[in-house]
Amino acid sequence: MKSVRWTRGTPPSDAFEAAPGLRNPHLQTVVGRIVRRRFKPRHDRVRLDTDDGDFIDLDLWRGPEDPAGVCLLLHGLEGSARSGYIVSTSEALAAADIKAVALNFRSCSGEPNRLPRAYHSGQTDDIERALAWVAERYPGVPRAAVGFSLGGNALLNLLGRDPSECGLRAAAVISVPYDLAASAAALDRGPSRIYGRRFLRSLRSKAREKAARFPDAVGPGAANARTLREFDDLLTAPLHGFRDAADYYERCSSGQFVASVTTPTLFLHSRDDPFAPAASIPVETIRRQPNLSLHLTERGGHLGFLDRRLGTGPGGWLEQTIAGYISAALSAEGAASNAGGAQVVL
Repeated sequence: MKSVRWTRGTPPSDAFEAAPGLRNPHLQTVVGRIVRRRFKPRHDRVRLDTDDGDFIDLDLWRGPEDPAGVCLLLHGLEGSARSGYIVSTSEALAAADIKAVALNFRSCSGEPNRLPRAYHSGQTDDIERALAWVAERYPGVPRAAVGFSLGGNALLNLLGRDPSECGLRAAAVISVPYDLAASAAALDRGPSRIYGRRFLRSLRSKAREKAARFPDAVGPGAANARTLREFDDLLTAPLHGFRDAADYYERCSSGQFVASVTTPTLFLHSRDDPFAPAASIPVETIRRQPNLSLHLTERGGHLGFLDRRLGTGPGGWLEQTIAGYISAALSAEGAASNAGGAQVVL
């Protein structure tokens, strides 16, 4: 099957070809995480207080101070602004004269947040607060956002629910779990269970800490959850106003919001993603929207995309694809071209 990629309104991109020996999706996923660790963060931190008495931390990449654009980066489940894919993408954006600002979701910046609530796949208020700060800090500078995995799901929630309020010229979403129930199930079976268990170790640790600080709001059960769905039933859903995990998944799965996205947006996904099944990708919806672009590769795993040159960091295929799209979209020429739309090629 041929690769799917965007056409009009974006720069040309080499087709992705997995590095020799890294055609397996789990190797792409795991090795991608390992090799990107070597890129060290160069961030300055800004703390923003929230209206509900909590805080969020933004990490500003030490790149151009008079940039051609600013891009907000959103990490995945139990990641942070120091995750390898955030750091390497920040480098690639800086090389394109774009300032990267990375949002740490609540409880992910290295310091526990002040309230029982934390973050979830559909939470958009902290993203909106970060975007408002960026607009105030860099007035008149065109803005974009890139979401990885859970961060991409949350970004699509925002773009689809209230697209007129974002003020974004472009966006990109990478390895998104468009169907949260399907992704939770995928992480509880076969080889992908190793990823689910890794997430659970981190989430259960935070649950124990919250139960000790807020015993009236957080029960002890989540600290012993055996699956991600059980954790979402016991903690994520009740803390954030959902009836149960099924209600949370149904209301926050981003696939349902894609048709309402008006911002020019790149969707990047691999058919062999072990977290987010390819069957959940809304290919036909993207095909019908002239402002949406899709690059669907045969291989690449989850946030892997290690190419034949083993390129990572600023020179990696993933990073260069993101930076190329965002840079073109934020330029005057790119904005005019994107107004005409970018189509899916099958």
